[in-house]
Amino acid sequence: MSEIQHRHTSSEFDEQLDDLRTKLLLMASHVEGLIADALAALAERDTALAEAVIARDREIDRLEKTIDDLCLKILALRQPAARDLRHITTAFKVVTDLERMGDLCVNIARSAIELNRMPRPLLGIDLSRIGAAVREMVRRSLDAFVDGDAELARQIVLADKEIDRQYNQVFHGLVHAMVESPVVIEPATQLLFIARHLERIADHATNIAEQVIFLVEGDDIRHEKARLRVEAGREQARAAEESDREQVRAAEEADREQAGPGEVERGQLP
Repeated sequence: MSEIQHRHTSSEFDEQLDDLRTKLLLMASHVEGLIADALAALAERDTALAEAVIARDREIDRLEKTIDDLCLKILALRQPAARDLRHITTAFKVVTDLERMGDLCVNIARSAIELNRMPRPLLGIDLSRIGAAVREMVRRSLDAFVDGDAELARQIVLADKEIDRQYNQVFHGLVHAMVESPVVIEPATQLLFIARHLERIADHATNIAEQVIFLVEGDDIRHEKARLRVEAGREQARAAEESDREQVRAAEEADREQAGPGEVERGQLP
């Protein structure tokens, strides 16, 4: 292959990778919007908005197929290696997680429509906290993907444990409400479904974060969350120890500055 042909081929490959990135970001933007609108439809009892969420999921499905086709085309024609190959395989997995997030938003919207057909239940259970936490987790996972930020991705993987804790709290609260008052079983069941869908969206955000780490560092951590938590704990302990040492040094320095020239320094014999 001549140098001109090589440059031409390389330029086409770069354009295909840029096109892939653009389509992935577009799909991610659609999914973020769908999550926000599904939660708004639930909070505001807006059936029209919930129906719009269901309809808009078709665009996410279309983008999934388009991106899959583009990935297969690049693999077949370019036979990428090393980081470029990781980029393509990561795109395959990220697009699957995004599509499933869209499906879960549809499920939330359908439950919201069902709840709107019932009187507003007095359950004392608020899903806004876990909803906001999941939205933030998705946003940060996509930021990590866009920026290739492995450190941010690690923080997201660790944050999934907090979402699980919040889900368990909501689950037990709703079950208790149903036991106490069987009349709320139907709306409480729909809220249980929604809480579970939110927890699953967080799982997919975690999957994306794990793929970011693989893309940037080539490290597959999908089954090593325990190791990450241990490493994070050690890092926090080291930071705490260093902070304690800094405070001691600052206190000793302050004592020396306050001591007069005639005073005997601490620890010295007269």
